[in-house]
Amino acid sequence: MRFNTQHSIMTELTSQTQATIENFLKFLSIRNLNQITKLFSNEVDWFIPGDETKAPWLGKRSSRKEVEQFYDLLWSSTEPISAQISNILIDHENAVITGEFSTKMLQTGKIVSSLFCIVMIVENNLITKYRLLEDSYAVSKALSQQ
Repeated sequence: MRFNTQHSIMTELTSQTQATIENFLKFLSIRNLNQITKLFSNEVDWFIPGDETKAPWLGKRSSRKEVEQFYDLLWSSTEPISAQISNILIDHENAVITGEFSTKMLQTGKIVSSLFCIVMIVENNLITKYRLLEDSYAVSKALSQQ
């Protein structure tokens, strides 16, 4: 009898990725800065496109410390209203999370509602790549005083 060890390694990798994603979502939902940042590699490939002049938390990051600064800035500038996860797709070290959210911009009191897609790579139980796609135009508009 021959066992497919490649399959069991990949299944274990998918399970590890799933555990990391579940922890990420748990710590995100309770805004636990210390625990969420521990999920990221010391070096990370991070990008959230958008108008960084209006929303300084957007843009590129490359270290765990910068990820911590992102969440600190985001959470001090916004108030969550609602979030719904539509799908979590995991294939080995790759993860994609889709859904919708509504957030109040504290600077203006305006509310942003958007679809989102988060793309991550998890290696050795740490997030090494992070992309968040959202309606960055709506975010920019909600931060405008007009």
